[in-house]
Amino acid sequence: MVIEKNLTQIRQYITEQVGKEVRLESNKRHNKSTVNEGIIANVYPSIFTIELNRGKETGVKTASYSYTDLLTNSVELLVR
Repeated sequence: MVIEKNLTQIRQYITEQVGKEVRLESNKRHNKSTVNEGIIANVYPSIFTIELNRGKETGVKTASYSYTDLLTNSVELLVR
């Protein structure tokens, strides 16, 4: 994702990507990170949700992220 300058631009970018496949890497403490892949499902004023690809056995799982996570680089987003 191109580095955005403010939350309004980030929110607009995510809104344009609804329905597309994405990969998100969450940077956590102690050099550990979590990678989630899925489809952007919904956008809300403060957060957006991703339907995760987890397989048929576990059903549909959803994760939510804030636009601030992208602004502060706590989460890296790659649209496929």
